[in-house]
Amino acid sequence: MTTAPLSLEHLIRPSSLKEGKAPVLFMFHGYGSNEEDLFSFAPELPEELCIISVRAPYPLEPFGYAWYAINFDAQQGKWSDDEQAKSSRDKIVAFIDEACATYALDAERVTILGFSQGTILSYAVAISYPEKIKNVVALSGYINEAILKEGYQEKDHSNLKIYASHGQVDQVIPPEWAQKAPEFLKNLDIDHLYEEFPVGHGVAPQNFHSFKKWLEGKI
Repeated sequence: MTTAPLSLEHLIRPSSLKEGKAPVLFMFHGYGSNEEDLFSFAPELPEELCIISVRAPYPLEPFGYAWYAINFDAQQGKWSDDEQAKSSRDKIVAFIDEACATYALDAERVTILGFSQGTILSYAVAISYPEKIKNVVALSGYINEAILKEGYQEKDHSNLKIYASHGQVDQVIPPEWAQKAPEFLKNLDIDHLYEEFPVGHGVAPQNFHSFKKWLEGKI
């Protein structure tokens, strides 16, 4: 299937289903990467899923893309551009609607998978707009409450399911940040599974097999 000219650049692997609307998995890469990164998972994931891997909107020098700027300042240390992150959150929500309509996908069965910065955005999208998302696979990221939509606490999160994992020796995003997610999700009555693996900032084979098994039971 060739990609349509939508609001965000993307790669697509069509579903194996011959009739009806297919469930869809959207992938959101990390800071400095691109849409080809997570798309390498696609051949190993369930064939009935249409898989769409999305490129972040902000180009970096000399290469790669970001969902929002991360600045390294001698006085302030490392800080994220939360306004840009909120903008990307809403770009993703619009793109999901756009892609489901354009490719005739099942908007009731939307899964989003993120890595690192892509996970931070995936959390923000799903918690802010739980009516649009069925499942989340949150790899090596954390919940940034500053980029959640105002009033998210009043939404119904009871149909949302989240798988989250983190490396125990992650030097990029401290495990302590990720470990706050289970309590946060529990307070919103979100069905979730949180796991850690003895790796750094990456996805170990056993991590991949674990989230794949989880996903197969949720499509």
